[in-house]
Amino acid sequence: MTQTVQPATASGEAAPNSAAVVIPPALKRRIPKYSDLAPLMQFKKPEFSNAARLKRASTIWDLRDIAKRRTPQAPFDYTDGAAEAEITLRRARQAFQDIEFRPGILRDVSSIDLSTDILAKPSRLPFGIAPTGFTRMMQSEGEYAGSQAAQAAGIPYTLSTMGTASIEDVAAAAPNGRNWFQLYLWTDRERSLELIERAAAAGNDTLMVTVDTAVAGARLRDVRNGMTIPPALTLKTVLDASYRPAWWFNFLTHEPLTFASLSRYTGTVADLINSMFDPTLTFEDLDWLRETWKGKLVVKGIQTVEDAVKVVDHGADGVVVSNHGGRQLDRAPIPLHLLPAVSAAVKKRNPEAAVILDTGIMGGADIIAALALGADFALIGRAYLYGLMAGGRAGVDRTIQILEKDMARTMALLGVTKISELNPDHVRLLQG
Repeated sequence: MTQTVQPATASGEAAPNSAAVVIPPALKRRIPKYSDLAPLMQFKKPEFSNAARLKRASTIWDLRDIAKRRTPQAPFDYTDGAAEAEITLRRARQAFQDIEFRPGILRDVSSIDLSTDILAKPSRLPFGIAPTGFTRMMQSEGEYAGSQAAQAAGIPYTLSTMGTASIEDVAAAAPNGRNWFQLYLWTDRERSLELIERAAAAGNDTLMVTVDTAVAGARLRDVRNGMTIPPALTLKTVLDASYRPAWWFNFLTHEPLTFASLSRYTGTVADLINSMFDPTLTFEDLDWLRETWKGKLVVKGIQTVEDAVKVVDHGADGVVVSNHGGRQLDRAPIPLHLLPAVSAAVKKRNPEAAVILDTGIMGGADIIAALALGADFALIGRAYLYGLMAGGRAGVDRTIQILEKDMARTMALLGVTKISELNPDHVRLLQG
């Protein structure tokens, strides 16, 4: 029943010539009934398992927080850190924050298709997993978790020469996945040739040669943490690991870490690393590789338009616009800023050549922005490793789920339903 209240003056008397205020029934005070409260009292038992934490993670940054709690400082910093003052990494991430999207409205976005083609084969999502070294040091499942998660998601997985699982073991772990192999091209052609032959025999269809490591970058976090090659645990890292019992248990009860792809060679790992980072490499070495490798060839570490065009002229099927995650030259060019010019120049030279971007990606919207600005595909490195450290295979799966959901939502809000519909009109670079 509607209640009517007569407005009053300051003295409490009814105000003359004023209309009564009608109070709707919904706004009348009353004592709540249990039947009204019962649907609201849905208390859930607290969940403290890591599976529950992964489920609650909504962003890659959430996974990073979990990873930092579960992983000793040395391996976490190896993943999280970059070269020198880490200016390049901060700028790369800031570049994605400085994107302004330009959405279209009144489009039917009831169905979003995130699939694309990369290097002549389909991928269910427009990104793959980048090559990372020391991966089983971050979490014992390492490359096995990454390759199997990629296989399940229908995306490519790239094994690093410095990986801690062999080419053959990764192929066996993910026999139906699309496996790529990353190579450091040495002057010792016999070593390079053996890895190339093993990659081909294991079914890898793409070889990704990294060219931005003439010398190793100054990764100061690793120096301060006492990270060595081969990996060693100092008293400091042992004490730090002791506060992360799950990591410690896994580390002690699994096979010791090695660079599995290199385990057939004699000599120390340090000698092998020194031979990998070769300052004498030239485009002639790239020519030799093009003649040797019969599959798709991608050059990773492109940081100028001129070099992008030149490697395509020397037979590369694609380029990865990348500054090695900021881990080599600090204050290097920012891939996202460089991307539009590289894409235009490469496509003019060879419309079939693939333009791939990595460095700085921490969300699905970042990937969508890169695709709109000219990338055909993206690679995730740290984002994948944060998931791995947060929860092994389940954490990598969660990384992919978060990125997929982000991408689908971003595309719907932009008013596009297919990757092919993205174009530079959908984004604006606020800086750079």
